[in-house]
Amino acid sequence: MQRRSERQRNASRLWREHCRAPFPAGLRGTVLGGTDLVLLDADVAGCVSTWLGDRGTLDPGRTRILRRCVKELDRVLPELTGSAEIRYYGRLRRLALLVLTAAEDVTGGTPGVLREGDGTR
Repeated sequence: MQRRSERQRNASRLWREHCRAPFPAGLRGTVLGGTDLVLLDADVAGCVSTWLGDRGTLDPGRTRILRRCVKELDRVLPELTGSAEIRYYGRLRRLALLVLTAAEDVTGGTPGVLREGDGTR
């Protein structure tokens, strides 16, 4: 239980930090490798918000969405060039992985599959 509550505290802190950060203006309307960056941000935000609101649980549909988002983040992060862009989406990836790992721990999934690289430069 302590590990779970620690993850929730870490995710809450990271979520507050993410919510305070402005979306990188140069990325509005940007599609990289077939991924719309605004929608990617919104998808992760919806899953994280739900996980936090449901006290650390995430339904299978949102878990699949979050898994897809992490893969998309892994694809787009190397394409970003601005430091604010990299910081914003790197934090989003860390947040997504934190929630995904916690959600899959609860459901018996295999969170380690997505931990290749840290999404930063």
